Amino acid sequence: MSPGHPVRPIGKRDAATVARLRALCMAFPEANERISHGEPTWFAGKGKVFAMLDNHHHGSEHLSVWLPMPAGVQEDLIAADGARFFRPPYVGSAGWIGMVLDRRPDWALVSKLLREAYFHRAGTRLRAKLERGAGT
Repeated sequence: MSPGHPVRPIGKRDAATVARLRALCMAFPEANERISHGEPTWFAGKGKVFAMLDNHHHGSEHLSVWLPMPAGVQEDLIAADGARFFRPPYVGSAGWIGMVLDRRPDWALVSKLLREAYFHRAGTRLRAKLERGAGT
């Protein structure tokens, strides 16, 4: 971690939301959590990031999760619900989607999008484990 990315403590108001997000993320096969850029970040095995918490990063007004998505999904989600979804800084140009979590999130939708992000980033072996029902 660099000095430019200190770990921000999770506020009391957001703790239950982050705990629920963490439980969903850690249910995937071989998912693991590490701090990246000062935020809790979830990885598919030893592979790529499939979810990153945005704990009011750089003054953002919302607690949110950033998810890598296949081409076209970002645009569709923002067009369908611009109050809930946004193009996150830094990674938005690569198709990632930001999802607001501190405004009564639809947890079924959060779960569905986490699964899609995991599947999108996981390797062949982990995708097969997910499809066989190991994990969520």
